[in-house]
Amino acid sequence: MDLTVVVVGFAVLFLLLFLEVPIAFGMAFVGFCGFAYIVGLTPALRLIGQTASDTVFNYDFSVLPLFILMGNFIAYSRISQDLYDASNAWLGHYRGGLASATIVACAGFSAVCGSSLATAATMTKVAMPPMRRYGYAESLAAGSIAAGGTLGILIPPSVAFVFYGIMTQTDIGKLFAAGILPGIVGTLFYIAAVVAATRINPALGPPGPRRPLVERFVALRGVWGMLLLFTLVMGGLYVGWFTPVEAAGIGAAGAFLIALARRSLDRKLFLRILVESGRTSAMLFIILIGSLLFANFINVARFPNHIADWVQGMGLGPYAVMALIVVIYVVLGCILESISMLLLTVPVFFPIVAALDFGLGGPERTLIWFGVIVVVVIEISLITPPIGLNVFVLKSLLPETPLSSIFRGVTPFIIADFLRVAVLMALPIISLVLPDLMTTKR
Repeated sequence: MDLTVVVVGFAVLFLLLFLEVPIAFGMAFVGFCGFAYIVGLTPALRLIGQTASDTVFNYDFSVLPLFILMGNFIAYSRISQDLYDASNAWLGHYRGGLASATIVACAGFSAVCGSSLATAATMTKVAMPPMRRYGYAESLAAGSIAAGGTLGILIPPSVAFVFYGIMTQTDIGKLFAAGILPGIVGTLFYIAAVVAATRINPALGPPGPRRPLVERFVALRGVWGMLLLFTLVMGGLYVGWFTPVEAAGIGAAGAFLIALARRSLDRKLFLRILVESGRTSAMLFIILIGSLLFANFINVARFPNHIADWVQGMGLGPYAVMALIVVIYVVLGCILESISMLLLTVPVFFPIVAALDFGLGGPERTLIWFGVIVVVVIEISLITPPIGLNVFVLKSLLPETPLSSIFRGVTPFIIADFLRVAVLMALPIISLVLPDLMTTKR
């Protein structure tokens, strides 16, 4: 009976999403109704108030609005242009070099922004004009921006890791550390995709002029503040000087000082950043509350247990189960946007993965590794048809560029993403080496 209720609940939820009901309210409605059906109306009503209260007043959750504030200060500091100029100075003279420079600049901007959509939108304005000026194909130019923007969801600080850590009770600081090397691997794989594409068809990205060595080092001056801030936040978190919340607060304060030093902040813009950060934080907290209500429903219905029994009945090994989960994520990524997919699936899959023995030394290390895999696969959904939110962000900013050209341009990067998933699954040490060496402040 409980399994039937969950199946009906998922069907109703997908119907609500199809009718364009916001994901937060859809999950809250289905979670409340399902919990009320199984446990009772009075406990369900109490659950709403308790979940909302626990979420809003939980000190650890303040990491979310603080990192959002940090990202907004950086986004309005015009540091993206300096990042692109520095990357272009070192890579622009190679074939496809401007596209590679865009990937590197996106990775750098992601390190202090944390939002894939914001990274894609910002770098479109910065990187697209010079690539057009040097005769780059629209497909490669747009594809490199859309794909590079996906790094914002992986390289810390990452909203996706915050959500995952909250839902699985996994150390957010260790998740941030776990995302660093996979983010670097992703950047290198994307650059390799650019090299492969331009080797097959050199006309896609002709080389630009070579800059003198002195100019290359001069171009690095504009990014020292961002590098210092990232080193302070992640370094302090890594060696145990800060908790994640303290690191977020220091990051927000540091981003504010950078904005002041660059003279990009006035009173009107300061108020705008505060209001925008508050609105984004409120939206994400509403989504989180809805997802927790939905998670309570599927847990009380023992849905993860039913899935675990079904998986065990198939007789699959742990890595075969992980491969099956990845396939499910890829399919869902074609019809759901990234955060919705994360919130819907993690409550179902993480108890299954935590119970399996991957030989990684315990459930905590397994969940950290699984979190990295989930976020990387979710990245793919940002550029895969028919949803591909990053693609549609570019389309809104580049209305003259055909949607088909953008999707054609992201194809090499999607292939690179699948190769990266295979590498991260085969070599969990890439995701776990930094968290293992980390000192956590309690």
